[in-house]
Amino acid sequence: MKNDTEAKKYAKFIQKSMKYLLIVFALFFSACSVKNYEVTQTKVIIIKSPKIKFADLGYVRNSGDSIELELFVASKAIEKISINHLICTSEGCMKKSSFNKEYLHHSYPSDILQNILLAKAIYDAKNRVQTESGFEQLIVDENVDIIYRVSENETFFKDRKNKIIFKIKDTK
Repeated sequence: MKNDTEAKKYAKFIQKSMKYLLIVFALFFSACSVKNYEVTQTKVIIIKSPKIKFADLGYVRNSGDSIELELFVASKAIEKISINHLICTSEGCMKKSSFNKEYLHHSYPSDILQNILLAKAIYDAKNRVQTESGFEQLIVDENVDIIYRVSENETFFKDRKNKIIFKIKDTK
């Protein structure tokens, strides 16, 4: 009798544990799930950093602050980077700050890649100067020496201190 009671308790425990485990997996995998994007643009994309070297066409898709960057070489998709509350690549998902530390520079704000791809101001619009066709920012401190220009057809980011370049240009 005692063994039957223990077996039933154990079965209930396993059943509850499986429910919680299923919920955790669902939340984890939904971070990198497929999204429906409102805007898709074909761009010429140049990325140069110590860990990333790319120069070819790509698609930038977005809805609000959710972004997907799909990179192509010779008409073949080679990488897809999705940004929402995490940054997901073919290697998996990580925090934005972890992505910056691994692929860009540890001192960058966590939203820098998202803002560059969306052509928004970086560093909380520090030193933002309006130009005829957009805006420009110059950011210099002990960690960075950044020139950032956004115009109607092009986004240009260059960190001279850390040797990082992003150039995103319309194909039209």
